[in-house]
Amino acid sequence: MGEGTHPKASETERFERRRQDVVHAASALINELGVKGTTFAELARAVGLNATSITYYFDRKDKLVVAVYEATLDWLERAAREAGDLPTPAERVRAFIAAHVALRRRIRGGERGLITALSEIRTLEEAAQAPLLTQYARVVDHVRGFFGEHREGLKRSLDTARAHVLLEAMFWWPVWSLRYSTRDFDRLEARMFDIFARGLAGDGKGWQPRPLESEGWRSPEVSSAETTNAFLRSATVMINQRGYRGASVNRIAAALNVTKGSFYHHHNAKDDLVFECFQRSYDRLSAVQLAAEDIEADGWTQIASALAELIDLQFRDPMPLLRTTALQALPLDERGSVVVRSNRLANRFAGMLADGIADGSVRPVDPLVASQLIMPALNAAYEARGWAARQPDPEIAVKLYAWTLCAGVFSDPPEVG
Repeated sequence: MGEGTHPKASETERFERRRQDVVHAASALINELGVKGTTFAELARAVGLNATSITYYFDRKDKLVVAVYEATLDWLERAAREAGDLPTPAERVRAFIAAHVALRRRIRGGERGLITALSEIRTLEEAAQAPLLTQYARVVDHVRGFFGEHREGLKRSLDTARAHVLLEAMFWWPVWSLRYSTRDFDRLEARMFDIFARGLAGDGKGWQPRPLESEGWRSPEVSSAETTNAFLRSATVMINQRGYRGASVNRIAAALNVTKGSFYHHHNAKDDLVFECFQRSYDRLSAVQLAAEDIEADGWTQIASALAELIDLQFRDPMPLLRTTALQALPLDERGSVVVRSNRLANRFAGMLADGIADGSVRPVDPLVASQLIMPALNAAYEARGWAARQPDPEIAVKLYAWTLCAGVFSDPPEVG
């Protein structure tokens, strides 16, 4: 035995390495199967152990899930802090995007991934989720700080919205990056940064959306708790707030003050209801896009009008759009059709952007990349409801949130200046 080597130290290092292998494998499984679908048996197969051996490192599944989230948040906080140490806002944003692109490149090269979708944190017991949410708030603080220190009032509100949109885009990047070769990653990184730096609106174009005449995408008045709309609304809100696992049939029924029997009278299983929630969300998003395309206006005005309506819907409508992160809840055979539908809606935005580039109202950007930044911003606007309610009025809330997509993260709208 070499000088300075202690058997206990070597054993501790080996234990920690193996524990990290389990955490990394669990991270990948949770991204693929969700928390509910990740079992010790699946995990054991992934790391070459038996299921009993997993309990040597984590005696309960909830402890493993917390460790996975802690690893993700540790990485995020480190990346945000290191980017925040750079001298200018542009360098900070570029470095933060580059860190996510580089991680995805390493994962493609065989490194175990530590970025896990955070959507199911709220399914944990409050004692377990509280420190995780506190750590995520620190991440947001670091990213908000990219844009300047000691900004108050509407400036701080704007920076909070910027941080939210940027973080959500980075959470969505692992999903759509799968369509590209790693040889394209440098180009994608540059194009993402360009859109965040300068926005989508062409020269002389600001934020002037036009109102759309609703054709059914706003929630109707619900007269009975036992209508299909009421179940969809309750399930959508519950899944957005608590994730699939936390949105139990009992909770959905209790929110409507009906029995479980009434629930099963309307739906054969919870998965059927989640699938129906996705279909309704996508139907509504599609209806807004088509209504915006019918406006007699240039491409950017059509896009801005769709964005304004959808963001306001996420901020204020009793039934928001279902968060895409709930995709993990669906059975694999149903998940594919939902992903296809989501991609079609993103492609429609890409087509609208291409039309705007052609008529000069949208900057020359990569429409496919831009559409993949628009979708998570819209999808996650529901999470900003509390933030939106604190703004002076609904129109200001929508404009501050959309300004990142309109003009980028380095210019303030006139109301803020």
